[in-house]
Amino acid sequence: MVHVKSETHTLKKVLLHRPGLELERLTPEALERLLFDDIPFLKRAIEEHKEFEEVLLNQGVEVAHLSKLVAESLDEDTEIRKSFIKDFVESGDNSLSYAYKKELYNLFNSIEDNRDLVIQTMNGVTLEEVEEKEYHPLSRLVSTSQRFVLDPVPNLYFTRDPFAIIGDGVSLNHMYSKTRRRETIYGKYIFQYHKDYRDVPLYYNRQLPYHIEGGDIFNLSDKTLLVGISERTTPEAIELLAQNCFADKNCTIDTVAAIYIPSLRAYMHLDTVFTQVDKATFVVHPLITDRVRTFIIKSTWQKDLKVTEGSSNLVTFLNTLMGRDDVKLIYCGGTDSIAAAREQWNDGSNTLCIKPGTIVVYDRNTVTNKILEDNGIQTLEIHSSELSRGRGGPRCMSMPLIRE
Repeated sequence: MVHVKSETHTLKKVLLHRPGLELERLTPEALERLLFDDIPFLKRAIEEHKEFEEVLLNQGVEVAHLSKLVAESLDEDTEIRKSFIKDFVESGDNSLSYAYKKELYNLFNSIEDNRDLVIQTMNGVTLEEVEEKEYHPLSRLVSTSQRFVLDPVPNLYFTRDPFAIIGDGVSLNHMYSKTRRRETIYGKYIFQYHKDYRDVPLYYNRQLPYHIEGGDIFNLSDKTLLVGISERTTPEAIELLAQNCFADKNCTIDTVAAIYIPSLRAYMHLDTVFTQVDKATFVVHPLITDRVRTFIIKSTWQKDLKVTEGSSNLVTFLNTLMGRDDVKLIYCGGTDSIAAAREQWNDGSNTLCIKPGTIVVYDRNTVTNKILEDNGIQTLEIHSSELSRGRGGPRCMSMPLIRE
């Protein structure tokens, strides 16, 4: 089961993925294609991620691991395993992946343990890892042994994005970048076949044509969903998501709100500039507060969508959505524009709320963290020199499965 109807209710269970060899396989020439700005030091990244997990466990949060859930899904039936292998072989998008399909099938089928199989798909496959049974003389002469037949999946530790829990259902997302679309294969097998998750209603399907990612999806309440229109989420996807939520008689959402933010790499998702830290308190990058357009989507009795434009004042908009009059914004970096730009880049406004007023943050954002503490927010700091190189913070690295 899943159950998330708030951004701040006490977190009970969360999905994580600890970085592995997929990060070690980043190379300078592949950084832009694989959506990294730098190469993290894997040993330190693992230590930092373990610290993140320990903070959650110490707060009473149950932690599930992505590779384990996928492996348990494959354990259900050998036909499921065969289908998973086929999905990954067919997902290759370079000339080598087409040329070496048979070799990829042979490699994956030779791995007996399903968790080892899942991890191999995450790590990617180099030319030297496949046994050559087809005849590719020119390819072998031109290619180096380190050339990838199947790319690694280095963004996986950002478990927020491939799918998003909405109430008691899930949005299995169509990712913006081709390099991240394979991540949703893992979600497909969890939500189709895992004994604990296969009956969860699906509010978006990875096969739909419009891209949407979990960093843009916020459960403001049991009735209100907030979605960012960003570099990685289109308005067309939000329309489909709203229609599917409204069509499910068991879904309690009656309002889908949207915030349009500038389409920039630094602002790739709404949660890179805006997260909720208490019942009526948000931390926000100051540069977006006067640069947003807001919209409110409702369903009509004819099941069409009625869209109205909301207030351009973010506080007014949030008060209206939440039925409050006490919404407060805390600025990332405070009034210091240099600190605001630097700390937003290092995910100072990307926080994970454990319970009202208690959040996980990166320790490097000293200005923002002090302002949060001065405003009565408890900050649980984790080290972040390497994790932050992937351009994502504690919210990005976590997918809540159950909140109170």
